[in-house]
Amino acid sequence: MGIVQSIFNYILNMGAPVFVPIILIIVGLIVRMKFKDALSSGITLGVAFVGMGLIISFMMGSIGPAAQQFVKNTGIQLNAIDSGWTALAALAWAWPLAFFMFPIQIGVNLIMLAIKQTNTLNVDLWNVWGKILTAVIVAAVSNSMTLAFIVAAGQMVLELKIADVNQKQIQKVTQIPGVTSTHSMTLFGVILYPLNKLLDFIPSMNKQIDANWLKQKLGIFAENHIMGFIIAVLIGVFAQLSFAQTLTLGVQGATALTLFPMVSKLFMQALSPLSDATSEFMQKRFKGREFYIGLDWPIMAGCNEVWVTAIILIPFMLGFAVTLPGNSVLPFAGIINLSVAVPALIVTGGNLLRMIVLGIVTTPIFLYLATSFAPIVTNLAIETKSVQVPKGQMISWSTLEYPDFRYIFAHAANGEIFGILGAIVWLALYVWYYKGMKARSLKIEDENAESTV
Repeated sequence: MGIVQSIFNYILNMGAPVFVPIILIIVGLIVRMKFKDALSSGITLGVAFVGMGLIISFMMGSIGPAAQQFVKNTGIQLNAIDSGWTALAALAWAWPLAFFMFPIQIGVNLIMLAIKQTNTLNVDLWNVWGKILTAVIVAAVSNSMTLAFIVAAGQMVLELKIADVNQKQIQKVTQIPGVTSTHSMTLFGVILYPLNKLLDFIPSMNKQIDANWLKQKLGIFAENHIMGFIIAVLIGVFAQLSFAQTLTLGVQGATALTLFPMVSKLFMQALSPLSDATSEFMQKRFKGREFYIGLDWPIMAGCNEVWVTAIILIPFMLGFAVTLPGNSVLPFAGIINLSVAVPALIVTGGNLLRMIVLGIVTTPIFLYLATSFAPIVTNLAIETKSVQVPKGQMISWSTLEYPDFRYIFAHAANGEIFGILGAIVWLALYVWYYKGMKARSLKIEDENAESTV
């Protein structure tokens, strides 16, 4: 067992840009792709992951310090450092039982495929660390390893089911056929869905305002580089940066928004041949059944609405951080809130205005739950020695993915009444979301059928 664990840990430590392409090359060969085509698709996907990571790191490195300067200017002391996802991933992998989550995820997926409870093959196995983190949090709150694994396994089931009903919407906004996202951040759509339904009652919210609409109405001011420049300059002004620093930040923002859609095209280039080969292979063996490849969220990174939403939310997050009573988290490494922007893209169908509104409304949820998790995360970091924590401070993640699910089910596992009731309500909302997105998928299928007639 130790040797097997060492091999898997070695491969996983390579990171998503290496691990996921290896899995896709193997899947490609299984579905009878030519070796050169499978190799080309795999390496192109690796390039796409690295490219997206470089741009996000560049963006964080540019905007993060400006955000920190803004909070510093207020004079307010916040003692929980936002260490972002990397620190929490390190903490998750340091958990002694982390390795067991890997075969559990594969087993759950294969069983659900066999009994026809999902059509999604999740190859995004690197992000199993998210389920490990869920288990770590549940175990810390409930002191039960058994319940920790039960909740994590339940999360795997829920994310596969939601990946199925999200697929048509994801394909519609990305134009990449046969793929969906199995990233657990899509679970936050359960909270966003009823809020999005409420927006139906506001007439101005019923217009489909997306990046293309903005280009038609605003012309050059809606171009990626111009929007990126303007938004970044405004952040620089809020942070009281010098004139030169503000202009530099503006150009950096313009650079990021210009490069995102360019890199995203690589995902389509890599995944389309694999999707076609998988579809042909499966149709020969399972007639009448449609299968999807489950991947990480960056397949949606080419949608400008994601980045415009995430950047516009920055000043709101900073404002909430310094004004919300009881918040102790200083947004920094997690300042780009993809944890709400990505599920909001799916829930709203890419409606930019709705995405921004949903992001503003739910930002306090992220800050308050990040504050709640800070003592747990800090204690785990100290115990595992996986992350260095400055004396007298705590660490957390200001935009922790699907914090509602983790908080509610951790406290439900602990036998707390509000946690149990919260879990019942959350699952009811999940069913509502599932049925609503399934109905939307059927509508999209009908529209596609009419357009081909």
